[in-house]
Amino acid sequence: MASSSPDLLFGLRNSFYLGAYQGAINNSDIPNLGPDDAIERDSIVYRSYIALGSYQLVISEIDSSAPTALQAVKLLALYFAGDKEAAISGLQEYLSDSAIGNNPVLRLIAGIIYMHEQDYNEALKHTNSGGTMELHALNVQIYIKMYRSDYAEKQLKVMQQIDEDHTLTQLANAWLDLAVGGSKIQEAYLIFEDFSEKYQMTGMILNGKAVCCMHMGRFDEAETLLLEALNKDAKDAETLANLIVCSLHLGKSSSRYFNQLKLSHPDHTLVKRAASAEDSFDRALQAVA
Repeated sequence: MASSSPDLLFGLRNSFYLGAYQGAINNSDIPNLGPDDAIERDSIVYRSYIALGSYQLVISEIDSSAPTALQAVKLLALYFAGDKEAAISGLQEYLSDSAIGNNPVLRLIAGIIYMHEQDYNEALKHTNSGGTMELHALNVQIYIKMYRSDYAEKQLKVMQQIDEDHTLTQLANAWLDLAVGGSKIQEAYLIFEDFSEKYQMTGMILNGKAVCCMHMGRFDEAETLLLEALNKDAKDAETLANLIVCSLHLGKSSSRYFNQLKLSHPDHTLVKRAASAEDSFDRALQAVA
């Protein structure tokens, strides 16, 4: 959709999409925003704080008079702060309210929360009708988690028709390439490479490149990228998880990364999987003893 007025939030959105969360917060003081843009700006800033783990700040700053989009973001902060039941019941209450239930940010947050709950069908109920590039991109992610790359590809085509060069279209393309694998990995690598030339290097871009390298068997290169990402954020779950996998392939000890992941993200899949493996190992030992 061509519009005569410049998109004042373009840079802010882009920083957020590519994981430059602190940059988004620092550069959010944008003059002359209309009321809708101001709400979008605030929701991006608060979601950046959530991405950085500052849940309490978001919960305390968004009060009951805030617009629907920000109420939804507050529920996301509550969810990640560990108050999952309150977040989900609040979400259901908002979604069932016909006056606000169709708000795109509310539907997006619903999709994110139910995706984290691994209730993909419930997530799609709220995201499937699309309406924004973020909702389409979330649909791609959900379908990939459901191992339905055929549906993910249909969503990507919709995004490409709307705006082929959009950062989210490019990201969704890279996610799908990684999910499909094979010769597509090189294409995903080139997308992340392009991002790293155009924008400031973020943990997200470094992890994207590193995962491509691991798929291509280039573990030394992957390790270099991941250590650079670790320098940017020593507690990032994705970086730590990727370093664990990379270290195992390189025959190096991964225990320090694993301990850090366990401390910072006790709910992470790798931590849970290791715990259940330890349990079954202990049980097996007891059966023998």
